[in-house]
Amino acid sequence: MTTRWLVVFSTVIALVLSGCMGNESKVAQGNRDGVLHYGNGSEPQGLDPHVVTGVPENKIIRALFEGLAVKNPYTLEPEPGVAESWDISEDGRTIIFHINPKATWSNGESVTAHDYVWSWRRALNPEMGNQYAYMLYPLINAEEYATGRLLDPDQVGVKAIDDRTLEVKLNAPTPYFIQLMDHYSTFAVHPETVTAHGGATSRFTPWTRVDNIVSNGPFILSEWKLNRYIRVEKNPNYWNADKVKLNAVMFYPTENLTSEERMFRAEQLHHTNEVPLDKIPVYQAMKRSPFVQAPYLGTYYYLLNTERPPLTDSRIRRALSMAVDRDTLVSTVLQNAYVPAYSITPPDTLGYFPPITFGYDPEQARALLAEAGYPNGEGWPGLELTYNTSENHRKVAVAIQQMWKDTLNIEVTLANQEWKVYLDSVNQLNFQIARRGWIGDYVDPNNFLDLFISGGGNNNTGFRSDDYDDLILRQAPNATTRDARYALFQKAEKMLMEEMPIIPIYTYTSKHLTHPSVKGMPSNLMDSLNLRYVWLDPNEKLDLE
Repeated sequence: MTTRWLVVFSTVIALVLSGCMGNESKVAQGNRDGVLHYGNGSEPQGLDPHVVTGVPENKIIRALFEGLAVKNPYTLEPEPGVAESWDISEDGRTIIFHINPKATWSNGESVTAHDYVWSWRRALNPEMGNQYAYMLYPLINAEEYATGRLLDPDQVGVKAIDDRTLEVKLNAPTPYFIQLMDHYSTFAVHPETVTAHGGATSRFTPWTRVDNIVSNGPFILSEWKLNRYIRVEKNPNYWNADKVKLNAVMFYPTENLTSEERMFRAEQLHHTNEVPLDKIPVYQAMKRSPFVQAPYLGTYYYLLNTERPPLTDSRIRRALSMAVDRDTLVSTVLQNAYVPAYSITPPDTLGYFPPITFGYDPEQARALLAEAGYPNGEGWPGLELTYNTSENHRKVAVAIQQMWKDTLNIEVTLANQEWKVYLDSVNQLNFQIARRGWIGDYVDPNNFLDLFISGGGNNNTGFRSDDYDDLILRQAPNATTRDARYALFQKAEKMLMEEMPIIPIYTYTSKHLTHPSVKGMPSNLMDSLNLRYVWLDPNEKLDLE
């Protein structure tokens, strides 16, 4: 056991014991004091909205910062955030955002349209290395600037008319653009704070530390104890502070699902990030179960590094995919908690249904492997499958490893990496096969398909196709009807699944344990957390009978 894990494990046990030995649990204290105790999965890589990419980071950043629009957690429809309103031109190519005059930074300064111009140029600057830069590609000249083909940021389609008016010019009508304003990659950062603690485009500088950070969301960062917790407290300068009912939120890095579940049972957590698969039937059988499961706009898949042999051969990539018995995997290992996936896009994503181009086909998988030069696995050079620390990831990897052995007679080794190391491996393409999950940032098939444009920040496969890029970046945005747009998406997804730079495994469902005292945290398709809606009812008690 590593030193890090000894520290984390000791911390978790201490938290559990303190709840058992004291007179009052953390949940009871939190209910009284308005403090939410939240299991957040992993230690965040950082808190810079233009650098990080993970879900654990997302939850904390959206507590600290707010976009021009936010998602209503009940409907997922956009509603005013920093922008009190917006106007869209008749042709859909110009959007005017009206900045709320009450919107301020946590230091009391006003949030202005100029902050957004500066921040979006920063997010798009090639020196920033922002993996989400493509989220702003609907802007005129954004892609050209982000890829270095245009050097003048003034030509990007965003400008401040005045302090309170932000004008956005788009390449084409973009139905989901307002939804993007709730994604952290489009958030404004405080220019003076960023530049005071490093260069404007420097990564992982001290500007996000507790003593330095200036934010504009419902909460401010008050404590960050590495591998223990992050505490955020209500921001008195938030424009809508009167509506925020929580006084603080404690985010815990709960990678160990068993420990997280024990913390919940000991009432040290209000909410868990996940649930151990073997515990799901136990909680489902309870009369007043805290277990909450709901459809989730996300896909679990394996990245295939198409630049590393033998995965340079699409026949091998397809053979690996066809050898995975997803139905058996879901029904046994995964306790029917997910849905088998045969595409990157979840079915019925705003009425879009992806084409199904393959299935579980052991015979065809063996034939493709033989055609590629490895009949019955003879001469196989070996492969390594990388996954980040998680019991569930390990169980899936072990099961698929055995399927490949049984069906194709090939050896695949497993490599477990801590979250930050895993992210570095994936981002640098320092792997052969790596587990990946993608949760929709907005409800539209484009959010899944634009992952794999050539050179995209979240592509991480080496896959490149001019034809695919043309369909996603140029033809689909200019389609005049939704049906025509979806037809182009289907053509692109068929191309993707034939080349197979990824192996879709299953479509997510969200699975949490939530204390009955937590209110205003509804299940939704994006598992979206909007903390300004959440409150705690001390009269509600946990019943595990």
